[in-house]
Amino acid sequence: MSNASSSVTQPTSALTKGDVAPEFALAATPDQMVRLSEIRGPVVLIFYPADWSPVCGDELSMFEAAVGLFADHGAQLIGISVDSSWCHLAYKVDRKLSFPLLADFHPKGAVAKSYGVFRDDDDTTERAIFVLDAQHKVAWSYVSPVGISPGVNGALRAVEALS
Repeated sequence: MSNASSSVTQPTSALTKGDVAPEFALAATPDQMVRLSEIRGPVVLIFYPADWSPVCGDELSMFEAAVGLFADHGAQLIGISVDSSWCHLAYKVDRKLSFPLLADFHPKGAVAKSYGVFRDDDDTTERAIFVLDAQHKVAWSYVSPVGISPGVNGALRAVEALS
């Protein structure tokens, strides 16, 4: 599985408005890869620490409830964590999620590192959202405290502003 290139300079903080989003290729299932470059239109990247945690479940359920609102503006939702694609498959079924959950599993957190949101202290990701425009530049980003769900309003407003 290919991930973000190791030759890419790792940011010391989360990417912000105007930054070019690093390319990635991550597993959506054990045999299906998703590449950022293959996604057209706006993209909402939802980095979350781990499947099966209560706050992550609440956050992703809120995005699932709003998936139609994002789709109305041509935006694709994508969840990313360091859990495996097998774990994601079970989690998607349990939480009834329709959008892809990508596995930043090996090398662990390589994509999160390229976006400046990997947590070295516990090998997970920050709870972070990046809204990318059609050219995959960051239009809006937000890093929330790990124990607090940021909700969907900020990301939705950013997507609406791109329309």
